[in-house]
Amino acid sequence: MGEFQQHLLTVLGSIVCLVFLVKSLRFLKYVFPYIRSTLPPSFFQSMGEWAVITGAGDGIGRAYSIELAKRGLNIVLISRTFQKMQRVALDIEQTTGQRVKIIQADFTKMDIYSDIEKSLQGLEVGILVNNVGMLQTSIPCHFLDATDNDQALINCNIMSVTQMTRIILKQMVPRQRGLILNISSAVGTFPCPLYAIYSASKAFGCTFSKALQAEYNTKGIIIQAVTPYSVSTPMTMWSKPNLINKTAEDFVRESLEYITLGDETFGCLAHEILARLVQCIPLQIFHSERVQNMLKDAISGRLKKNSNST
Repeated sequence: MGEFQQHLLTVLGSIVCLVFLVKSLRFLKYVFPYIRSTLPPSFFQSMGEWAVITGAGDGIGRAYSIELAKRGLNIVLISRTFQKMQRVALDIEQTTGQRVKIIQADFTKMDIYSDIEKSLQGLEVGILVNNVGMLQTSIPCHFLDATDNDQALINCNIMSVTQMTRIILKQMVPRQRGLILNISSAVGTFPCPLYAIYSASKAFGCTFSKALQAEYNTKGIIIQAVTPYSVSTPMTMWSKPNLINKTAEDFVRESLEYITLGDETFGCLAHEILARLVQCIPLQIFHSERVQNMLKDAISGRLKKNSNST
C-alpha cells in the first residue's frame, strides 16, 4: 500500500508540474509583445480603411481613436457628446492627417442603429472597437440600493455590442478580414458583488466575443474581448496612474499588441499578471460580507478623494 501511494504521489506531482509548465509557457506569449512588437507595421491598415470606435469622446475610446489614427486608419467617432468628439477629431486631424467622421448617438437608446448604419454606408470598416459602456452607479452597492437604470445599462453595455457587431460584421465577412475588439472588464470574468448588473453585462461581452471568434475565425476575422482591471478614465474619476492603474493611452498601445494572442486578454502585461494572482483567490473570499464592505469603503474613499482634488 505504501509503494502504491508513493507511485500515486509521484504521478500527481508530475501532472501538477506539467500543468504549471504549460501555463508558464503559455503566459510567455504575453511577455513577448511587451518587449517587442510582434505585428507588422501595416497590420492594422490591412484590415480596412476605417476604424469605428464607440464611446469615443474620452477615456479608452478616445485613446483607441487616436492610436488607430496614428497607425494609418481613418476614424469614425460615435458617442453622445458632440463637443467631446469635435475635440478628439481636431486632435486626430492635426496630429495624424487622417480623416475623421463624427456620428452622434446615445447608446442607452435602441432607435439609433438604422441611422448609424446609414452613416457608415460606403466606408470600408476594417476595425470596430465596441468601447461604450456605463456603470449603474459609481459607488459600489447592493443591487436593491442602486438606481433603477437597468434598461439603459443593458442597452449601453450589451445591446450596443450586439447591434454594432451585426452592422460591421456583415461587411467584414465578404472581404474575409477585419478586427472587432469588445472592451469588457475584469469584473466580467467572475461574479462581482456590489456591481452585479455591470459585472453580468461585461460577462456577456466576454462570452459573446469567444462564441463569435469560434464562428468566424476561419473567415480571417479577429474578434477579441479585452478585459482590463483599472484604467484611469472618467469612469474611475481619473484615478492616479501607477503600475497597475494604467493611463488610457498606455493601456491602448499595449492592448493593440495583444490582438493575435487569443479570444480574450486582459490587455496589458500588468493586468495579465494581476489576473493570475486574483484567480488563485477563492470566490468565497470575494463574496464574503467583510470583503464587500472593505471594497465599498476603499472605492468610496478613493472616489471622494479624487472628486475633492478635481
